[in-house]
Amino acid sequence: MPPLPIPEHPPVAWYLILSAILFGLGVAGFLFRRNIITVFMSIELMLNAVNLSFIAFSYQLKQVSGHIFTFFVMVVAAAEAAVGLAIILTIYKNKSTLEVDEINSLNN
Repeated sequence: MPPLPIPEHPPVAWYLILSAILFGLGVAGFLFRRNIITVFMSIELMLNAVNLSFIAFSYQLKQVSGHIFTFFVMVVAAAEAAVGLAIILTIYKNKSTLEVDEINSLNN
């Protein structure tokens, strides 16, 4: 019996399944974790999952628009990371904790 042919590229569905798994992990981290750093990393994981699906659809449709959207999402994520880390450092300096439940901006 001859060996099965090896496909050149994995199917696009595999990338979309991986993207959905990554996005689900990001949502779970955002909802169930209480550390603000972990919540922040979960948001970044969700953005990267969306980027993966943009690239997969761009490859499937043979268009460049998915790559362009991914570039813009990466630019926004970089700006969000800079501002978010500055906010996290300020919160830690003022409150001495990074637990979401213990941070209340109404009480000083």
